[in-house]
Formats: sequence, structure tokens, C-alpha cells
Amino acid sequence: MSKQIKVLPYLFLFLITASAVAKAQSRYELTVRDAVELAYKNVIELKNAQVDYKIQEALNREIIGRALPQITANAGTQYYLKLPQILFPNGADAGIYNVLVKEKILPQGTPIPSPTLVPVSFQQPWNVAAGAGFQQLLFQPDVFVGIQARQTALDLSNAFIEQTKEKIKDSAYRRYYAILIAQKQLYFLNEGVRRLEKLYNDDSIMFKNGFAERLDLDKVQVQLNNLRTTTSFVESSVNLSYAALKFALGLSQKDTVVLKEELTTEAIKENMLDENFKYEDRAEIRTLDYTRRFRELDVKRNKLGYLPTVALAGNYSVNGLGQKFFTDKDTRWLKSAFVGLNLNLPIFDGGQRKARVKQAQLNVEKIDNNIENVKQVIDLQQTVSKEVLKNSLVNLDTQQRNMALAENVYNATKKKFEAGIGSSFEVLQADNDWQTSQSNYFNALYNAIIAKIGFQSSLGKLQ
Repeated sequence: MSKQIKVLPYLFLFLITASAVAKAQSRYELTVRDAVELAYKNVIELKNAQVDYKIQEALNREIIGRALPQITANAGTQYYLKLPQILFPNGADAGIYNVLVKEKILPQGTPIPSPTLVPVSFQQPWNVAAGAGFQQLLFQPDVFVGIQARQTALDLSNAFIEQTKEKIKDSAYRRYYAILIAQKQLYFLNEGVRRLEKLYNDDSIMFKNGFAERLDLDKVQVQLNNLRTTTSFVESSVNLSYAALKFALGLSQKDTVVLKEELTTEAIKENMLDENFKYEDRAEIRTLDYTRRFRELDVKRNKLGYLPTVALAGNYSVNGLGQKFFTDKDTRWLKSAFVGLNLNLPIFDGGQRKARVKQAQLNVEKIDNNIENVKQVIDLQQTVSKEVLKNSLVNLDTQQRNMALAENVYNATKKKFEAGIGSSFEVLQADNDWQTSQSNYFNALYNAIIAKIGFQSSLGKLQ
């Protein structure tokens, strides 16, 4: 009983650790479209593009806010430790002379001397002020053009998202199918190892019985060693390809990925040459189109800069003045309020605005040049990828037939060997030719699927 009690804490710790490991690791069984959708959820580059879209939404709200009434309030209090003063003429001096002249003590026309200046303060020790103001923008060109540009800015951000998705999709397709091909190649390599192991075993029996030479046995051993090395290399390549796929999908390297699709020659040839194409099918063109619209609005904004800015403004304020703190009953409260219309008319700015308009127009021209250049690049991509695809399909068909022929030759040679009318060297040579044809077939298969992905990407129709 005591032993069981001692074991319980360790069992509890084991269960917690196992649970944590299970949570840290996940298993994904994916078709190629599943892989793409998973990448859309995880890839940081796409997440940042989506955050940029939200930032633009917030910026749009800020622009709208500039066209809405702006209301502010302020309050403050001051206590003067020493009152500010100004020099003010002493009125008593002039008053005395005026009385003396009036009473005829001094003769009429006696010049009155300049009054002396005495320091006087018009300020109270305690001051408090509170007020509220508002401003309603009636017309400001850049704000109203910004309001017009809101949807264009969102469309541009969305175009960047779509462009990022196209890159992610292309990467996911290439890595996914590269693994399928490598796995299929690995299967055939393992089959080849098993064939050579059986041939080596058969030759060993024949050598022991004196019906084969040691040289025949060594030849089989050399080819078997080479094939095992190739198999080990392909296994390593498969593992690295899985690691690359996990990275492309934004997964942890500890996660497990299982590919559910089967790659066949027939699947590669489906929907191969669908050329119903418009330039707007490409995300790059859509992005440049929205960028051009944005630049056109910038031209408009700068041209409207010649117009005045008009705003309605108002203010209401209360000022409290007194010898004591403003809660004192003797504090005097003075109120003021105004409404007004502010007009700001640009007259001359040294040609700055004209230069900005010219810059904006040149930026539009630059976008037009970029659009034309991208269209030319797309035309070239489609021409090259189409030819590469055609050649890849022809080569794939050829290598597929060669592989079938090499298999038939191997089977026929093996039957002759088993019937005692052929040598193990002939079987070994036929097996080597079959392996070579398999290697050529898988290279052709990989080139064909990459060519198909490239062609569909050039059309903007990679599903």
C-alpha cells in the first residue's frame, strides 16, 4: 500500500506531462486545398496583410472624424503670488491742476505738467476660467478627397491580401506535390531494394551450390548498396520536405502532417490548357489598378488645394475673478460667447502646390508604365509556362511508357533466370534499367506538376 502511495505523485506528474505534450503537438490530415486554407490561417505574412486592412479601416474612421464637429472643453485656475502690474498715468495730478485753474487760483492757460506714472494692477489674485468650443469643417479639399478615397484604400489593402494569398497558395502546392512525388519514388526504391535482396539471396544459394561466381554476387551487392544509399537520401529529402511544408503552412515542426491526396498522371492532365484569361485575373494587376485609382485621387486632392478652407466655429467661456478662492461669494463671474466663420484662402505659395500636382500626375504615369510592364511579364510567363507544360507532358508520357517497357523487360529476364536459361547479371542489368526509368519518370512527373502550377499561376487560376 505504501509503495502505491509513493507511485501516485509520479503517475500524476506523468499524466500532466503527457497532456501538455498532446496539446503542444497536433495532427493534420490534409488535401492540397486543406493545406492552402490552413496556410491562410497561420502564415504571418498574410496575418500582417490582414492587420494592414484593419489599420486602413481605422484610418478611414479617422478621416471621417475630421469632417465631423470637433468639440473641446477647457478649465483652469490661477493664483498670483505677485500681481502683474503696468505703469499708468496718475490722474490725481491732472485733477488738481484743473481745480486750481477752475477756481482761478492759477491763471487760465497755465500748462498742466505731465502726470507721473504709477504701477497699477488690473488683475485679481484668484482667477478661474472654463469654456467649451466647437468647430465644424464646412469645406476642406484634402479631407473630402480622403473621404472619397476610403473604399479605394480598402480595395488596395484587400488586393495586397489577395496577392499574398496567391504567393502562399503557389508555395503550398509546390511543396505538397513535391512530397507526394518523393514518397511515391521512395515506395518504388524500397521495392527495388527488396528485389535486389531476393536476387542476392538467390545468387548466394547458387554460389554455395557452385552454379554462380563470386563476381556475380559482388555485382548484386554493389548495386544493392548504391540503391540503399539512394533510398536513405530520398527518405531524408522527404523529411526535409515535410519540414518545409510545415513552415509554409505556419505549423510547428512538432506537428504531424499526413497528405491525403494521390498524385496520378491523369490528375496532372486535368484542366491543363484553360486559357480564358483576363489581365484582371492576376492579383498583381488588380493591385496596380487600385494603386492607380489612389494616385488619381492624390492628383485631385492637390488640385483642389487651390480652393479655400471654410469652417464654422463657436465658443462659450466663463471667467471668475476675486480676491479669494473662487468659491468665495464675492467672486465676480464674467461670461462670453461667440460664433464665427473662418475662411482660409491660399493666395501664393511660391509654386509649391503646382509642383505637388505635377508630382502626383507623374506618379500616375509611373503606375501606367508599371501596369504595362507587368502585362508584358505576364505574357512572357504564359508563353514560357505553356511551352514548358507541353514539353513536360510529352516527356512524362514518354517516361511512363519507358518505365512500363523496362518493367516488362525485367519480368521477362527474371523468368528466364528462374528457368535457368538466363544469368543473374542480365537480371541485375534489367533491374538497373528499370530503376533508371523510374527515376526519369519521377523527374518528369515533378517537372510536369511544377509546370502545371506555373501555368495556372500565370493565368491567375491556381485553385
